[in-house]
Amino acid sequence: MEIQRFENVTLGEGAILHVPLILGFPPRGRAPGELPLVIGAGAVLRPFTTIYAGSTIGDRFQSGQGASIREDNLIGDDCSVGTNAVLEYGNRLGHHVRVHSGCFLEDVTIGNHVFLGPNVVFTDDPHPACPRYQDCKGGATVEDLVKIGANATILPGVRIGRNSLVGAGAVVSEDVPPDVVVAGSPARVVKRIDQLKCWPGFFERPYVWEPYGPVPRPKS
Repeated sequence: MEIQRFENVTLGEGAILHVPLILGFPPRGRAPGELPLVIGAGAVLRPFTTIYAGSTIGDRFQSGQGASIREDNLIGDDCSVGTNAVLEYGNRLGHHVRVHSGCFLEDVTIGNHVFLGPNVVFTDDPHPACPRYQDCKGGATVEDLVKIGANATILPGVRIGRNSLVGAGAVVSEDVPPDVVVAGSPARVVKRIDQLKCWPGFFERPYVWEPYGPVPRPKS
């Protein structure tokens, strides 16, 4: 039970490391230590986490058991990647992003304060396995304050608008406007975020606690 730490790995102060771990694993075609791995201060890395060389991760990052993070990932501050979640190459995550257990991301751009429920899957290839997939639509874009429910599937190239909510099990095949709730397969708008109810009555409505609220509705 040990940490396999390759050369050219920078780990910030105060990290808590739960072995076994693999840090700085070289991507295919790269020599050990050829690409840097940078992890900021205050990280908590749980057992069986593997993080490849060629990625940069901000401060106070947390991984669940068995998390896998490939090369060419850029992750902001205060993010978490849950148990058995997989980040393939090319993802860009903002700050305060929670990637729950069992998620799969590839070539995805995610804003700030985004929540991905368990087993959310992003795809980036509309016709697997096309030899020109890297020249095609690519992964999805998720704007700030989006929440995506468990077991949702997000198809290639779609954009999910700021402060929207994707229901559990939805299949998102088209762009989602800001400030709406979508559900179903294929996902369709069912209401606006400001029409949601806090059923126990703890808040005026859900998400009033957000650091910055919904875009104001235009006057009719």
